[in-house]
Amino acid sequence: MKKRSREVNLLDISQIEHRSVRSDKIKTTDVNILLNRVRMTKKTELRKRIIFLSLLLFAITLVGVFSLI
Repeated sequence: MKKRSREVNLLDISQIEHRSVRSDKIKTTDVNILLNRVRMTKKTELRKRIIFLSLLLFAITLVGVFSLI
């Protein structure tokens, strides 16, 4: 955001200046950035689940093999 250094006369503020000052305070965000963040989060969660399930399956298999011996 750019900072504008302009003098504001508090006794003589027009409606246009008031609107421009108010519009400078509004923050906007790009929707595509948010959607990409959600996609990346879903992808990392899926990877974590796959790794966890594969480790769990491996542990169950090891316990099964050692219990037969």
